[in-house]
Amino acid sequence: MTKNNNELVFLPLGGSNEIGMNLNCYGFGPEHDRQWILVDVGVTFGDLTTPGIEVIVPDPKFLEGENILGIILTHAHEDHIGALGWLWDKIKAPLYATPFTAFLIREKLREKGIEDFHLTEVPLGGKVNLGPFEVDYITITHSIPEPNGLAIKTPLGTVLHTGDWKIDPDPITGAATDISAITALGDEGVLAMVCDSTNVFVDGHAGSEADVKVALTQVIAGLKGRVAVACFASNVARMDSVIRAAEANGRSVCLVGRSMHRMSAAAKSVGLMAGIQEFVSEGEAAKMKDKDVLYLCTGSQGEPRAALSRIADGNHPLVKLGAGDSCVFSSRVIPGNEIGIRSLQNRLSDLGVEIHTEKDHPGIHVSGHPCRDELKEMYAWARPKIAVPTHGERRHLQKHAALAAEIGVPEQVTPRNGDMVRLAPGKPEIIDEVPAGRLYVDGGVIVPEASDALRERRHAAHNGMLFVSFALNPKNQLASYVDVRGLGLAFEDEDSISDQLEKLCDIVEKAVQKLSREERDDDLTVETTVARVLKKAAQNVWGRRPIVETIILRL
Repeated sequence: MTKNNNELVFLPLGGSNEIGMNLNCYGFGPEHDRQWILVDVGVTFGDLTTPGIEVIVPDPKFLEGENILGIILTHAHEDHIGALGWLWDKIKAPLYATPFTAFLIREKLREKGIEDFHLTEVPLGGKVNLGPFEVDYITITHSIPEPNGLAIKTPLGTVLHTGDWKIDPDPITGAATDISAITALGDEGVLAMVCDSTNVFVDGHAGSEADVKVALTQVIAGLKGRVAVACFASNVARMDSVIRAAEANGRSVCLVGRSMHRMSAAAKSVGLMAGIQEFVSEGEAAKMKDKDVLYLCTGSQGEPRAALSRIADGNHPLVKLGAGDSCVFSSRVIPGNEIGIRSLQNRLSDLGVEIHTEKDHPGIHVSGHPCRDELKEMYAWARPKIAVPTHGERRHLQKHAALAAEIGVPEQVTPRNGDMVRLAPGKPEIIDEVPAGRLYVDGGVIVPEASDALRERRHAAHNGMLFVSFALNPKNQLASYVDVRGLGLAFEDEDSISDQLEKLCDIVEKAVQKLSREERDDDLTVETTVARVLKKAAQNVWGRRPIVETIILRL
């Protein structure tokens, strides 16, 4: 590499123009011979627009065949490490993480049957050297143990990649933000800061987890009967707060949900959750007095298969809630989950369970991301020449860029996923656009975003389906009655079902008989004809064009 051709570029393949699914790439070298490091490889989750899809991962197509020196993980949230197992074959490279994150990565990869990986545990405040990149880990605070900012030092300048963060002066887990390290970076000179934008619309500060513990202790003190608390299992600080609040009120804690057990094991492996009592099993809790137990549950976002939904549906084998019991939601509502959460809370209410949320008890939840005043403090410490907002939707990134300009940051760039930003040399600008999209995990298989299966599923969900079957003899004549059945189509009553389907059968029979013998010899021609006439008929009856599946039996 000749020095004059070297460039330092930033390339988000996930996490820009969206919250979640983080995959950030830093490249150094000339255009034809760049070396890369990746920062985080996360997932996002499906919603009502992706029926049957629970997990979505970034498309790493651009990275295949590139020189990837290493993958650095900032912390252990799913939107930062969750795609490693799904994408491993496409982006294999040495992994670097602090001990808590490393514990969960090992478990995640081995669950996928992946054993051939090299994972280096980096101590808190440690350093990694990868080719032209020298990466220093900087302690920050967030809602999970061992969150790290990264000082990525290169011959063309230093980038501060914040990861997810907030300023918590009294964190429950780990040390407070290392302000001196960030300030020292600013003194040395920070070329660019790639920074979390989640709460850029919120004034003030996010608040301290220590205050949440106090608020939860007070709320739980006023509750009678059995108490369930729902929060994110990945928020280990919140788990710790709930557990200690329960113990302060004489309640033993029962973990409900696989993720709760996994996260508590990871926390204990690095010395967290010290001094708490042993958890009681679900069987033991079922035999205890109501006032003596607290269930710490997964499912705060209304996830249908999570522990709290099973309890609300009465399907949990050991955990039951009813009249006189309470459920505390110590979490925020993630946009898109409103319907699921409301449904869950209504089902619990039907059981007689009293619901408690942040609206009723301000202080039982705080965000793990920086509000506007915290962003201003971070910029004051780091003093970057370039602001690169990330971890946000378009409106977040633009608002963040405006804030950076307002407080005097000379340059701002707001890339979308796939935009390659040249940070140095010269003026920062988007110099290329590379393939960037999403891959869906569909039944354990990775499929493209525009897969036929999902397209058909969406179509069927909105328009229903019609199934047609009949037999043709060796002369290509109808040798049976036509049978038409519907799925997902509305009828007034049973009589109208029979009448309408009989009319559709007649339409199909006439359409098939109009075909020539030679045309009936070709299944595709017959199927196309049947689909055309049925969709037209369905449009007239229901105002919909259903999927038509035709089964031809040839005698």
